Amino acid sequence: MGLFRRNGPVVFERHAYGGRRSRSVPPWLLWLLAGIAAGAGGLFYVQEEYLPPRLTPAESQQLQARVGELEAERQRLRAALARATAEAQSAQTGSERLTVELADARQSIERLRADLALFDEVLPPDPRGGAVAVRAAKFTNQDGRLAYHVLLTRERKGGKPFAGTMELVVAGERGGRNETIDLGPVEVSLAGYQHVRGALPLPAGFAARQVTVRVLDRTGGTLQGMRVINAR
Repeated sequence: MGLFRRNGPVVFERHAYGGRRSRSVPPWLLWLLAGIAAGAGGLFYVQEEYLPPRLTPAESQQLQARVGELEAERQRLRAALARATAEAQSAQTGSERLTVELADARQSIERLRADLALFDEVLPPDPRGGAVAVRAAKFTNQDGRLAYHVLLTRERKGGKPFAGTMELVVAGERGGRNETIDLGPVEVSLAGYQHVRGALPLPAGFAARQVTVRVLDRTGGTLQGMRVINAR
């Protein structure tokens, strides 16, 4: 009966080995939290004192725009480099082609020199044997003009090229009478040889029959070579 009494106080007995256990924070957790706080503080200090300031959104957009411009400039320079490289390769190809053409031209010149040497050997010599030889000549009556082609040669023993004049004294016929006319002087200059070509006017009705070629060191000067050639 005493166990079920309602009006009496309810008494709880303490546990035999003490009251509620108190809970304490582990030391390693305190050290961890302190380290995190110190690291965050240090990072903030370094960022504020030594690192560049953080960009605002507007500055970030400007930076991105600048990066785009630099990329476009890089692409342009790359394209320019490609064009310059192609042009350099083309120039090198052209240079190689010119080198080959130059070698061919030199070979042609050597062949021409050999041909001229042979031509000089087989061509009849000037019988007068002057300082300047009249090796060959051709004269033609052509529409009131005397067309001429004269080959002059000179001994190749160095020294300055010969410079002088060539005079053409023409004998012919006009109106049934024989006449001789002296055409104007023609300037000549040769180191070894020279082909002298041209045409000079003849008097009206005059037909050339024979031409005397005279080579002088200057107009009215010393005779250097002479030869008489028939005209056609």
